[in-house]
Amino acid sequence: MGRHSRLSAESKMAIVLEGLKGERSVAEICKEHGISQALYYRWRDGFLEGGRERLNGKKAEGELGALRHEVERLQKLIGKQAIQIEILKKTEELFGTR
Repeated sequence: MGRHSRLSAESKMAIVLEGLKGERSVAEICKEHGISQALYYRWRDGFLEGGRERLNGKKAEGELGALRHEVERLQKLIGKQAIQIEILKKTEELFGTR
């Protein structure tokens, strides 16, 4: 397992931004952080693509996943409530509590 796999997303982003600033060469930055230039460029390309998609109005994958999870949670809740309502209706019919 390479050292880079332990880096957080924030650390990777900081490395990419450092390279984009252009104050130092990508080779120097990569050497300092113990990563290959190919890896740096994959991170950079992913970072830029994510930014492009976001600016085009697309939701980040994490956001989409969270939204899908919330929809699923709400659908289950609605289903449970519908069942409870039906049970209450049947109870009222059986015991004439109205």
